[in-house]
Amino acid sequence: MPQAPTSTKPASASHRVSARGGSGLQKGLQTKQAIVDAALGLAAQIGLEGLSIGALAEVAQMSKSGVFAHFGSREELQISVIREYYARFQDEVFEPAMSVPRGLPRVRALFGNWMKRVAVELQSGCIFISGAVEFDDRPGPVRDALASSVRVWLQAMYRAVVQAKEEGHLDTDADEEQMAFEIHGLILALHYEARFLKNPNSIGRADKGFENILAHYAHSATQINAVRPKAAPHLIKSNPLSKE
Repeated sequence: MPQAPTSTKPASASHRVSARGGSGLQKGLQTKQAIVDAALGLAAQIGLEGLSIGALAEVAQMSKSGVFAHFGSREELQISVIREYYARFQDEVFEPAMSVPRGLPRVRALFGNWMKRVAVELQSGCIFISGAVEFDDRPGPVRDALASSVRVWLQAMYRAVVQAKEEGHLDTDADEEQMAFEIHGLILALHYEARFLKNPNSIGRADKGFENILAHYAHSATQINAVRPKAAPHLIKSNPLSKE
């Protein structure tokens, strides 16, 4: 059964930025971070497979040897991009939700933050999703890094669902793994419907789908309304993907 994320998770992007500014890291590390930032933007457009030392050197306006000196190989570059993407995902989706009470409020916060992330990625693309298509049948370090990042995130959602059951917000016989699976499925469907098929109703469908999931697994309709977050209504009612 999936377990919650451990302390081995990557340092958050905000922490790294703070560390860079506070401790005056060497110029070489700052340059490497700038290259990773450029590589992340490039990967969002052309995918991890499209990344190369040459293509990145052109975007970053550096020599190939200069980029190579920081990474050493295309594979190392791809893995660095995956780690940076996950760190930013963690900052925007996971960390803010930890300040929300355990149970369905936190599950709602995770889903709401995830939807905000999707708002940006409908234009740029999701490396977790595009990377899965590129590396699903290609074993190796890049696939391992990508799969590991996705698993840690899905375990975080699973753990939030487990806590919701522990708090009495879900039926005693609720299947936590199935609920987490269905929430993940909503996000995948949203990317496909909104980004690929350009379905204008996909956002509303995803929101309705999430409420249907809660209605199916929650202890009662009254319980669902009782645990709606009051301190952070933007997580639900002011979703940036909404047309309202």
